[in-house]
Order: sequence, then structure tokens, then C-alpha cells
Amino acid sequence: MAKKNNIGRRPQGTPSSGRTRGTSAPVLEGDDTLVDIVEVRDQGLDFFEKNRNTIVYGALIIAALIAGFFIYQAFVKQPAEKAAMEVMQDAQAQFERDSFNLALVNPGNGGMGFVDIVDQYGSTEAGNLANYYAAVSYLNIGKYEAALDYAKSFDASGTVLPAMKYGVIGDAQSELGNMDDAISAYRSAIDAAGENFVTGGYYLNKLALLLRKQGKTEEALAAFRQLKTDYGQSPAAANADKYIAMLEMGK
Repeated sequence: MAKKNNIGRRPQGTPSSGRTRGTSAPVLEGDDTLVDIVEVRDQGLDFFEKNRNTIVYGALIIAALIAGFFIYQAFVKQPAEKAAMEVMQDAQAQFERDSFNLALVNPGNGGMGFVDIVDQYGSTEAGNLANYYAAVSYLNIGKYEAALDYAKSFDASGTVLPAMKYGVIGDAQSELGNMDDAISAYRSAIDAAGENFVTGGYYLNKLALLLRKQGKTEEALAAFRQLKTDYGQSPAAANADKYIAMLEMGK
């Protein structure tokens, strides 16, 4: 006769680890575990019965939220994103021509300007990007408060756009005469640029020139030296030596 598989079983002849209750027979740990499982099961069933409506309604609400999210993504957000990208093409074309007034409000061909795109499609990625275009456009036509508002509304992400956002804020603050805010914004642009020597060098040069204009000679000198050493490959570093020499001579 084949031997029974005793894997996981207690070897024959060894005492159980049960405990006695008075003079009664040993109660095995397995029996206690079974009792505990039954008790837990009964408590769970009792809890469910008492809270059936709350649990069911809660599950339905969660299911509805999940379904609503996917419906929104498929039937609202994605079509809106596509529509925003399509209507922005004419405004972008005017922007590239430096026709900033037209790009803002009336690009022609039935297209929408950046201002209307932000209002109607602001929740889309294209609508968010329209904030940046609007900020630059207003900056170029001398409406610095509007440029500042749109730049601050722009939710920048990635490795380039955050630096450009802070750069526009710095330009607008500088034009408004808020020099400390401009300096702070340019520093943020440099930090956001990271290892991008073109963008970082461009805004470091702007910072250095502004510091020099404000009479902050030591800070300006430090900025130009950093531009030469850390961003030497940047086109903006071409005149760093000239400014360093001028500042060292007190000019």
C-alpha cells in the first residue's frame, strides 16, 4: 500500500502542543484556530449586514467615479485637446510673423487668438501653452501687467519651459520697474535651466546686465564670471570678458 504523504503533518508519536482545560482532553491549537476563523467570519458577516447599504452605496460611488473619469478622458478632454491644437495654428502662425496683436485676438481664417483659446480651452495642454504665447505677445507690445498675469498662469513643465516662464516674468518685472522681483525671476530661470547652457547662459547674461545697471558691481562681476566659466559654450558668454574688464576697472 502506498504511503500517505505527510508533508506538513505532525510526525506520529510526538505530543501535540495543545493545552488542557482542567481534566478534559487536550485541545489542539488547530481546533482553536478553527474557532477563531469561525468567529472572525461571523463578525465580518454581522458587520456587513449592519452596514450593507453604506458599503453598497460606497462601492457604487467609487465605480461611478472611475467610470466618469474614463468617460471624461475619452469624450471630453481628448476632443477638447484636439480642437484647441487645431484652432491655435493660425495664432501660432501670426506669432511667428511677430504679428502679436493679431496672434492675441484675431489671427484670421476663422481661428482663435491666444486670449480666447486660454478662456475656452484653458484646461487642456494646448490652452495652457497659449498662456505662454499670450505672455510673450503682451510683452512685445508693451502691455507688461498682462504679460505678467499670463506668464504666472502658465503651468510650465519639462526641462526648458520652466526657465522660459521665469524669464518672461523677469522681463515683465524689469519693464515694470520691479528690479528685485526681476532679479529673483532671472535667478529662478537660471536654476530651472539646469544643464542647458544655452538657456541658462541667456538668462545669466540678462541677470548680470541687470545687476550692473542697478550698480550691484560685485554681484554683476560674479554673474559674468560664472557666465564665462559655467556657460562658456553659450552664445551669451561672448561678451563676458569685456564686461568683466569694465567692472574690474570700475566702469
